[in-house]
Amino acid sequence: MGSQNNPSRALLAFLALSAWPLNSFCLGASHIPHRSLLGRASNDSESLPGYRNSSLCVDDRVEDLIQRMTLEEKVGQMFHAMLYPGPNGTLDQGDAAAYRNSTDFMIGEQLLTHFNLVGDITDAKETAEFYNLVQKRAQETRLGIPVTLSSDPRHAFTENVGTGFSAGRFSQWPETLGFAALRDADLVRKFAEIAREEYLAVGLRAALHPQVDVSTEPRWARISGTFGENAELTAELLTAYIKGFQGDKIGPYSVSTVTKHFPGGGPMQNGEDSHFTYGKNETYPGNNLEYHLIPFRAAIAAGARQIMPYYSRPIDTQFEPVGFSFNKGIVTDLLRNELGFEGIVVTDWGLITDTWIRGQYMPARAWGVETLSELERAARIMEAGCDQFGGETRPELIVQLVQTGVVSESRIDVSVRKLLREKFLLGLFDNPFVDPDAAARVVGNEYFVRLGNEAQRRAYTLLKNGGNTLPLRNLSPLTKFYVEGINATYITSRNYRVVTSLEEADYALLRLEAPYEPRPGGFESMFHAGSLEFSAEEKKRQAAIYAAGVPTIVDLKLDRPVAVPEIAEGATALLASFGSGPDAFLDVVFGLAEPEGKLPYDLPRSNEAVEAGMEDVPFDTRDPVYKYGHGLRYASRCGESSGSSNKCVFVQTY
Repeated sequence: MGSQNNPSRALLAFLALSAWPLNSFCLGASHIPHRSLLGRASNDSESLPGYRNSSLCVDDRVEDLIQRMTLEEKVGQMFHAMLYPGPNGTLDQGDAAAYRNSTDFMIGEQLLTHFNLVGDITDAKETAEFYNLVQKRAQETRLGIPVTLSSDPRHAFTENVGTGFSAGRFSQWPETLGFAALRDADLVRKFAEIAREEYLAVGLRAALHPQVDVSTEPRWARISGTFGENAELTAELLTAYIKGFQGDKIGPYSVSTVTKHFPGGGPMQNGEDSHFTYGKNETYPGNNLEYHLIPFRAAIAAGARQIMPYYSRPIDTQFEPVGFSFNKGIVTDLLRNELGFEGIVVTDWGLITDTWIRGQYMPARAWGVETLSELERAARIMEAGCDQFGGETRPELIVQLVQTGVVSESRIDVSVRKLLREKFLLGLFDNPFVDPDAAARVVGNEYFVRLGNEAQRRAYTLLKNGGNTLPLRNLSPLTKFYVEGINATYITSRNYRVVTSLEEADYALLRLEAPYEPRPGGFESMFHAGSLEFSAEEKKRQAAIYAAGVPTIVDLKLDRPVAVPEIAEGATALLASFGSGPDAFLDVVFGLAEPEGKLPYDLPRSNEAVEAGMEDVPFDTRDPVYKYGHGLRYASRCGESSGSSNKCVFVQTY
């Protein structure tokens, strides 16, 4: 649908144009280069090096640049490092204790130009200014190759340096599981377009997502970033996601997407995660690899620009049991030759070098090739067919491989052409800077925030509603609530009372984190893994609440498909949420918004039922408490006598 027929699309287009100067590609038209930020000496495009001449075709510009590059400059393109802002928006000076190089060293000495931004964005203008400072430093290098800045997801509630960041100043939406609960591809497209505008405003030009793993193993710690258990639904929603971030055609208003984790991270042996040594194996007891490839086939058809293999190694399959990025059978034979992917393959982070993350020692995730040297690991990754090393800053290894004849420079050129072409298509060589004042206007604007808040509420999934208890409407101001997991001020600000004992309460409201087994280590502890059941002590504690005779409403934050039949039995009403704030929960409870979600996966009955299933097979848990697609609705309060509509309309304010 054109923007003339869609006001929200029109606003998005306006915001994009307000923040980004126009640019032309190989159109045969005269072009006046943008001067003020690039600092060019002349408006005459003929005086520029070929790669700087925007009137030339992209492929010609790429070839001109490659011919000018030293081996070291080429190899610098093949590393995608973490970028930490320094104090007050300055360039990071590095931290030897944290094994972190300074930004100046990475750009000026190692000649790196691809970075992943670390940390929450709480001030859009400051982030935009920091991004411009990084680009200015890049311009000071011999060829002035601009930086491509990427990001893990940062529009929801996850806060994990290894997987994503909370929204901060950005508009805040449910996790991707919430979009799966709504089954609304149009909403996914709208979200992605809004996220794209907020990314563009602060200089983020690559998204290290979508995560399209299919959650066939309920214990896996990374399910919250997926679209759930249904591969076909995942394929539908990721298509809208990619189109929203990239647009219908890649260009200067696009954010390049990195679809992950090929060939699907869902079938983790025993549900453990391959960030860690004990979770290195991926298994297919149901011989169901093809199911996990469905989303990747859809992503390639949708125009996915980049794909990231996962850390895992396949066991008991036709493939060599080595990590996917070391695996030529996976990257070259399957992804490139069979599926026809021609874009960039970037490895997951930290496959070569041991390091420390949040105070925890983390060996290189070189699963299956642990005994190889760092140099040999790098060679294996290149031989497999990967183009870029994620989370590494070891360009000297690749230079050594070329100088010793292990890898040819022509092989380097194959990857570097792809990486440079992406920069040209994104318009970074012509307009690398952003407008910090525009960033302050665009990021987290009222319209974007409102749509995110609406989506949080809509994604709520009503699993049980005993006696049609919900919604709680027309309550007396004297109504008393016992609460857990929510600050009492959210209740009292709505003119209700909060009490500290169940005996005094008229209702109990519990917001519960999904159960998991706490793991040691500063980094490992951030992954919710292990048991899907609450401990015996916690079950006993909750049972006392349900038995107290007070109507109890539970909001269960489902980052994984948990096994909680005791809550389904004991609670008066049970809601599932997939990323929401306290006000979203209360608006649903009090009927200011209605839950519209349906479960994006089965909720198993027990750990034992999950263990009896096969890691790669969906919907195979015995006798689930609630099945995929379950989701109730509130009873209508509009009546049926009018004959026109039974749909109620709610006016919401935030």
